[in-house]
Amino acid sequence: MDSLLKHMVHMTGHRDHAMLDMSTISAVQEMAGAAQTRMLGLSRSAGQDWVRSRASVRGDHPARVEDQLGTGRGEPLDQYPALARCLAEHSANATQDEDGRSTMWVPIWIGEHAASCVEIVRTAPFDPEAVHMIDGIVGVYRNFYNLLDYSERDSLTGLLNRKTFDDQLARMLQANPEPPLPGQPERRQLTAEHEQWLAVVDVDHFKLVNDRFGHLYGDEVLILIANMLQNSFRAHDRVFRFGGEEFVVLLRAVTEQDVGRIIDRFRSAVERHVFPQVGKVTVSIGFTRITASESPVVTLGHADQALYYAKSHGRNQVCHYDQLVADGLLQTIAPNDTVEFF
Repeated sequence: MDSLLKHMVHMTGHRDHAMLDMSTISAVQEMAGAAQTRMLGLSRSAGQDWVRSRASVRGDHPARVEDQLGTGRGEPLDQYPALARCLAEHSANATQDEDGRSTMWVPIWIGEHAASCVEIVRTAPFDPEAVHMIDGIVGVYRNFYNLLDYSERDSLTGLLNRKTFDDQLARMLQANPEPPLPGQPERRQLTAEHEQWLAVVDVDHFKLVNDRFGHLYGDEVLILIANMLQNSFRAHDRVFRFGGEEFVVLLRAVTEQDVGRIIDRFRSAVERHVFPQVGKVTVSIGFTRITASESPVVTLGHADQALYYAKSHGRNQVCHYDQLVADGLLQTIAPNDTVEFF
C-alpha cells in the first residue's frame, strides 16, 4: 500500500503529459508484477488506424520516452487483433495468451474516444487482484490526464493554448537532426520522418468582422476556423490558438513537397466556406522549416515574416519563408533582431 501511495503522489505531481505517461507505466509495471509495460498512442491516418509506443518500461529498468511527439506512425492496428476488437466493442480491456506470456491492453477511454492505451505483458496470467490494481491506476491516470488537458486548452476554441506552445516546439527542435556545418559530410539524411514545420495562420480583416457583425459572430468565425484546422491537419500535428485571430500549427513528419500543398488545402477550404451571417472569410499563412540550429524565437519569427509578406501582398495566400528568402523577397532575421507578432 505504501508503494501504491508513493506512485499516486508521483503521478499527480507532474504538469507534463510525457512525465505522466512514464510515471503511470512505472506504477503499473511494479504493482502488476509485469515484465514490460508500454503507453501506446492510438491514431488514424491515411484511412488506417495506427498504434505507436509513446513510453515503455522493461524489467527493473527506468521508464523511457519513445515517440511522445508522434513523428512516426508506428504499427497498423491490424497487427493487434485483440486490441482492435476491444476498441471496436468499446470494452474495458483485452487479453491475449501466447508463448507463456499474457498481454493485456487497457484503452484510456475519454468519452467515446480512446487516443491512448496501456499495454501490460506478464509471464503469468492476470489474476483478479492484478486487474483491479491496473484499473485503479489507469483511472487515476485518466482523471489527471483530463485535468492537464483542460489546463492546456483555449476556452473558446478547444485548441491548445499559447502556454503549451513553447514546450511543444522545444521538443520538436530536440527531435530534429541538426544540419551539418559547411564543408562537413551529411551525417543523417533529412527524411519525412525528421522534417518538421511551423505555420502561422491569421484571419484576414478580422477586426472588420467584429465591427460589422459583433463579437458573437466573430467568436463563431474563430470556432469554425479552429474546427477546420483540426479537420485539415493530422492527429499527430498540433494546432494552437495564439490569441485573437492568430493560430499556429506544428506539422510533423511531412516532406517539403507536401507541406505547402497541405497548408494551402486548408486555406482553400476556408475561402470556400460560407460563414453564418458573415459570409466569406479568408486567411493568410506563413510557414517555415523547424531546425535544431535555430531558437524557437527565430523559428517563429521566420514564419511571422512570411505571414506579414502574405498579408501585405494581397492576403488569402500561403508564403514559404525559405522560398521568399531564396527569391530575394525577404531578408533573414539576425539573432538579436526584434520580432513583431500580429
